[in-house]
Amino acid sequence: MSTENTMSADIENGPTVLDGKATAKAVRADVAVGAARLTELGRAPGLTVVLVGDDPASQVYVRSKDKAATEAGFVVNTIRLGADAPQSEIEAAVDSLNADDSVDGILVQLPLPKGLDSDAVIERIDPGKDVDGLTATSVARLAMGRDGMVPCTPAGCVEILNRHGIDLSGKDVVVIGRSQLVGKPFAQLALARNATVTICHSRTRDLAAHCRNADVIVAAVGVAKLVQGDWVKPGAVVLDVGINRGEDGKLVGDVDYAAAATRASAITPVPGGIGPMTIAMLLSNTLRASALRQGIELAG
Repeated sequence: MSTENTMSADIENGPTVLDGKATAKAVRADVAVGAARLTELGRAPGLTVVLVGDDPASQVYVRSKDKAATEAGFVVNTIRLGADAPQSEIEAAVDSLNADDSVDGILVQLPLPKGLDSDAVIERIDPGKDVDGLTATSVARLAMGRDGMVPCTPAGCVEILNRHGIDLSGKDVVVIGRSQLVGKPFAQLALARNATVTICHSRTRDLAAHCRNADVIVAAVGVAKLVQGDWVKPGAVVLDVGINRGEDGKLVGDVDYAAAATRASAITPVPGGIGPMTIAMLLSNTLRASALRQGIELAG
């Protein structure tokens, strides 16, 4: 399905809702098939999470990761360290996981407690086990167009587009946000798919004008309902990566969904859009890392 061919129908009948829950379920099913093959021919993929402190959001997220990875047939472990753990203890934990052949993926749950150097911890991770795609080696490989691990959220954005037949080639893409977690890596992924990319940020002049010219808008800045409906060009595709708590306590994105949906040809909801894709792509990255480390080729 191409956005050009369906644009008029989508606007008339409402946009295609890019359902992250259903798409993530399909990705996880594919991962489970791959994990079963690895288990048969070698060993199950191994994922270990390093969790420091007792941040409630991190605790919930790690439990979700553990559950999804276990259901996919992975061997999953979590190393839990206290909020007062020194930098040296965290780095030693990463070093031990680097040396463990049964561990294919290492994920250090961020943010770390105040006073700790997150960058130094991330850089300890073996790039071959960097399933979050955050080491300097992974970042450089992405920027250079070489094969490597890609951060999970932008990878999820690309996957949801791919699985809905939305091609970025030749499109004008506006990315709002320049973080290393989403904005910058998504821009690199879009460039690799022959899009023309503009990265906007807090110093951008006339953000609305940039958005109105975009075929695809990716909002990843963390400001509730920043993108207004009249910022969306009729027929544009909108990916909302933001997760914010509204005044009524409900989760909302960086896009005014109701208003944008009257103009977009396809749009992700919040919640239930890009969020579920992040864990699915973590599993996909870990499966791939395990296959490479074991020297086993997976179909597809």
